[in-house]
Amino acid sequence: MREQRFFQQASRLLHACPHLTKLLVVVTASGGGLIAYSEGKPLVTRAAYADAGNEERKKKVVVLGTGWAGTSFLKSLKDPNYEIQVVSPRNYFAFTPLLPSVTCGSVEARSVVEPIRNIVKKKKYDAEFREAECYKIDTQNKKVICKPGQANSLGKSEEFTVDYDYLVIAMGARSNTFNTPGVVEHAHFLKEVEDAQRIRRSVIDCFERANLPSISEEERKRILHFVIVGGGPTGVEFAAELHDFVNKDLTRLYPALKKYVRITLLEAGDHILNMFDKRITEFAEEKFQRDGINLKTGSMVVKVSDKEIFTKARGAASPEATPYGMVVWSTGIGTRPVIMDFMKQIGQINRRVLATDEWLRVEGCDGVYALGDCATINQRRVMEDIDDIFGKADKNKGGHLSAADFNEVINDICERYPQVEIYLKRKQLKNFIQLLKTSAEDDELDIEKFKKALSEVDSQMKNLPATAQVAAQQGAYLADCFNRMEICERDPEGPMRFRGSGRHRFHPFRYKHLGQFAPLGGEQTAAQLPGDWVSIGYSTQWLWYSVYVSKLVSWRTRMLVIGDWSRRFIFGRDSSRI
Repeated sequence: MREQRFFQQASRLLHACPHLTKLLVVVTASGGGLIAYSEGKPLVTRAAYADAGNEERKKKVVVLGTGWAGTSFLKSLKDPNYEIQVVSPRNYFAFTPLLPSVTCGSVEARSVVEPIRNIVKKKKYDAEFREAECYKIDTQNKKVICKPGQANSLGKSEEFTVDYDYLVIAMGARSNTFNTPGVVEHAHFLKEVEDAQRIRRSVIDCFERANLPSISEEERKRILHFVIVGGGPTGVEFAAELHDFVNKDLTRLYPALKKYVRITLLEAGDHILNMFDKRITEFAEEKFQRDGINLKTGSMVVKVSDKEIFTKARGAASPEATPYGMVVWSTGIGTRPVIMDFMKQIGQINRRVLATDEWLRVEGCDGVYALGDCATINQRRVMEDIDDIFGKADKNKGGHLSAADFNEVINDICERYPQVEIYLKRKQLKNFIQLLKTSAEDDELDIEKFKKALSEVDSQMKNLPATAQVAAQQGAYLADCFNRMEICERDPEGPMRFRGSGRHRFHPFRYKHLGQFAPLGGEQTAAQLPGDWVSIGYSTQWLWYSVYVSKLVSWRTRMLVIGDWSRRFIFGRDSSRI
């Protein structure tokens, strides 16, 4: 208290006597000392020293992207000892599962977006947002080079650099065209809010052009032929939304055009919704046939022109040309150019996306993390570490051990190698011990029998799907690691060494599948939930409503989306071209 009063009195003295040019103050407390020296300048107070110390201790974290992964990381980060810099060409987070609803006016575009500054402003950490696009990552100097999305008044787009201690790459992916000619020039994509708005305007344009009296019958058929390429969840949901929009709203406004409207869904595989249960796939295909949606499976697009789309059926000698009015391309994701350049820089060539370990750390880089659609986890194979696992259990170094000797490492094995648990479920085995006993007649194992027991486990390894659910869980997991980073820095490696560098102190990332939905139109939705529970029908549609509302990032967006749904039920979808 005396020390604090002394600083206050000294500050008032300098303020009252500006002619004093020098002041030396020495304060001793608790065996230590604090010296403040001023030469014609305000006295540096104790609080200023404390603030400066805090700034020095803060580490700068740069987050690239405001999609599901990046936003989930920002929302879950709690430690105030970080300085966050967010760089993204979009200053908002978009709830992408509702983009098909935006294309047809079921939900407005502003209802599914939340400004990123609204998300971070209530957080304990310091955060700044830069609306720009990162086009180069310099890991040697720990910098990212960015350029603004908008040019300045002179027409120049001035680049700038951002330093980092930790880099979180969550830039997502772009639509994959598979280098099909004409797709970029003539097709619509459905990855961003702007894409959904363009599709909505294009649908209305098609009806307005077809309604002109100078248009021929053949031209009307072409203009009102809507083609969706890709039978995944996005393509199927858009086809269902478009069918409802046309039959429930637009045909009432354009009754003379109803007979010309056609919707075609093209899928290169044998079935749509391949990642869903077979019962859902069959129901969806039957419903689309009843609704009049032309479903063509086994049909690959080879070219797109301004008025025709060329498809080649399996076994066909030559492609078939089909006139269209609008094409929506939804066939998967591709790698962004900046990620491709970064992969070449760090030696990850001949890969589709960035490779990370189970803790989301980019392989070959220090302090760089990647999550979401731009990265994949490079899972460790059991057979690569088989000798180390056996040696860990064989404490006596006798070369033979019983199944019970594995008790101390069973949990670590199942956690370190998730394919083990998947294999046990497929074989209907209760635990790891049963797996080992199937290969040991005398309840003893040597290294060869151990290898035999685990030889098929690695065949169960699967890459995680590129979904919003995976990205959100990865963002929350990485934020939890950052919240406890001090523990990791003090003791980053655990005692078990199944790899050369040991085991990370934190648990590796594990994806927990919470289920998936497939809206099929007509207020019917299919759901595949954990435990192989499948639900299809009108009741599932209300489950879809409640789950999606709960997953929206703010109460503002929740109320807006509920309002949009209510408006649609009462007044129908809006057909104005805005």
